[in-house]
Amino acid sequence: MFFTLPTIMTWTRIVAIPLIVGVFYLPIAPHTANLVATVMFIVFAWTDWLDGFLARKLNQTSAFGAFLDPVADKFLVCATLLVLVHLQRTDVFVALIIIGREIAISALREWMAQLGASKSVAVHMVGKLKTTVQMVAMPFLLYDGVLLGTVNTRWWGNVLIWAAAVLTVWSMVYYLQKALPEIRARVK
Repeated sequence: MFFTLPTIMTWTRIVAIPLIVGVFYLPIAPHTANLVATVMFIVFAWTDWLDGFLARKLNQTSAFGAFLDPVADKFLVCATLLVLVHLQRTDVFVALIIIGREIAISALREWMAQLGASKSVAVHMVGKLKTTVQMVAMPFLLYDGVLLGTVNTRWWGNVLIWAAAVLTVWSMVYYLQKALPEIRARVK
């Protein structure tokens, strides 16, 4: 099911990456680039929720969609983090924590699937909370200005992205603890 409506929406998150990055290379005012990138990120991040909702509602879930959805999310998040580090709007350490965790947990899930124990590392609420916090932090950091006359989006974005980094470590520890009994049983 490569071309169902939910899967097409998932593909848009991958297509969004060069668009969000490219905005910062256009000959436009920095504030305009920030606003365009912020709006694009919000729209494309929203498709993460919408494609899952539509897949269930339209009964168009598929193994391919289940594979592509988290890959698209990780690409969008990692690319945006790299842009934010390049623009010096967030710390490289935050990006290393978040991207490193994504790689480690993806590898762990792959390994657990090969062992037939993928349920031991199924998505948990702390992982969803981490994703939510980082998806709120990133538009704040992309916007990089004062919102509604009082909200310093860079400051709040950095508070939130650091909170996401803490949740990232917490979720990684949680998933590793869940997988550890299975790993111990298989390694012996």
